[in-house]
Amino acid sequence: MRRHDLSDAQWELIADLMPRTGRHGGGRWRDHRQVVNGLLWTRCPGAQWRDLPEHYGPWQTVDERLTRWPREGLFDTILDRLRLKLNAKGPIDLDLWCIDNTSAGQPFRRRSPKKADPQEPDDHAPGLSRGGFGSKIHLVSDGAGLPLGLTLTPGQQHEMPAFEPTFMAVRLPSRRGRPRTRPKYLAGDTAYSDRPAFAYLRRRPIRPVIPPRTGGNMGKGCARSFDPDLDRRRNAIERCVGWLKGGRSIAPRHEKLAVNFSAMVKLAFMRQYLRTLRPSDRS
Repeated sequence: MRRHDLSDAQWELIADLMPRTGRHGGGRWRDHRQVVNGLLWTRCPGAQWRDLPEHYGPWQTVDERLTRWPREGLFDTILDRLRLKLNAKGPIDLDLWCIDNTSAGQPFRRRSPKKADPQEPDDHAPGLSRGGFGSKIHLVSDGAGLPLGLTLTPGQQHEMPAFEPTFMAVRLPSRRGRPRTRPKYLAGDTAYSDRPAFAYLRRRPIRPVIPPRTGGNMGKGCARSFDPDLDRRRNAIERCVGWLKGGRSIAPRHEKLAVNFSAMVKLAFMRQYLRTLRPSDRS
């Protein structure tokens, strides 16, 4: 087994979710495990598709699966399966969640017209910010740094417009009842110390762990509800961001299409879930 490949135990967790040949025949799929391993390899070193090692099959096939599977909902189905298992076994911290964002570079300055893809933004979600031309990845993690949800926005956009969509992207399925969509506490930095964020959290209800911003537009009761002990645990999402950018194709955003780039981030989520459920010395 090579470094970035899935172990047998990890592959067994998702093998039955892979597409199968239709009842009435059709072309045969290339070995799904080989393709998934190729996708995981591409995420880590950040190489070009044409540099994909031959033992993962044709690079065109791996690239085509990255385009096809997320649009068919396969990645979301796999993540829901793994989150269900994680939630059942208890590794997910349901009390404290953290929210933050990080920048990802975007080398494609030219904006092309929107194609016939309802999931793809008009501008592919890049934008010009102080850090350069790129995108923002908005993340929610649990108190241990396990990633739970994400959204993409242009690089110049402030954190607040993406606050609710990012938080609503988290759905932890359970064997009984509705999915879990909220924790007891939500930790964030001063960028989220604003009235809309506190109003949204009060409606849930969720206790905010957000430092008050001096002279800013703070929410009602912000200073009273702030817990410095819980705020010290907010470094969990910083560790999550550092681990995420260890995938060299994510930090510079090698994928032009936002749907494909989001799929690369979800592949990183998938890898982390599998490592948590089925640790492997070589993974």
